[in-house]
Amino acid sequence: MATAPTAAPEPALLRTLIVDDEPMAVERLQLLLSDNDRIQCVGTANDGESALRLIDAIQPDLLLLDISMPGLSGIEVARTIAASKTRPSVVFVTAFDQHAVQAFDLEASDYLLKPVERERLSRAVDRIWDRRSETGTPANANADAAHLEEFWVGHRGDMIRMAADEVERIEAERDYMRLHVGDRSYLLHATMASLEEKLDPAAFVRIHRSHIFRRDCIRKLVHDGIGAWFVEDTNGARVRIGRTYLKAVKAIAAR
Repeated sequence: MATAPTAAPEPALLRTLIVDDEPMAVERLQLLLSDNDRIQCVGTANDGESALRLIDAIQPDLLLLDISMPGLSGIEVARTIAASKTRPSVVFVTAFDQHAVQAFDLEASDYLLKPVERERLSRAVDRIWDRRSETGTPANANADAAHLEEFWVGHRGDMIRMAADEVERIEAERDYMRLHVGDRSYLLHATMASLEEKLDPAAFVRIHRSHIFRRDCIRKLVHDGIGAWFVEDTNGARVRIGRTYLKAVKAIAAR
């Protein structure tokens, strides 16, 4: 007699530690999470040193972490636990948007600006929950084997989440990288080398010291007849291939 397939078990609740030096901010996050059936609040801390002790003691799955605190900042806390194999997913909760670059470098799961909205917080929790459901572990977005999946960029006072596979090409502009997405572009404070290291090489290729292209946006490679090669993208734009990168770019066509 046939039996129905057994449904995959639901992952355990996200054991969450809230860290903020302002008691009212802690209470607000607790209130916002009170009716979220994917969260179990297992503790709070009011400074970075206490947060590190609690992280070591209770091994939370999720850390809602303020940045500007006396003593150790939230950035320093995240940097301290970055090498831990059991480190929690980190969601920065801050009143300031200028720390987004550092959050990006630490590969935080999300970056929320105060005052935090319930819906926005729920979306952050849902993404972490879904990631854990897929992998079967509470691992953070920056597991050693993982590549960069998303960018956070400033736009008109907001922080916009952008999936890496939406970016068609990346162009260096002094200390910033311009991310081209369709007919729009966004500036990100980062280095070309750091992006190249974090992006999936199966999806992106560096063609010049100042350009990275998403591979499926390259329509053809063009020779100008006098020694130079160019990438032509799906919009018809051409960018010269640097000599250092020519072999790697040509390898795409050899597959």
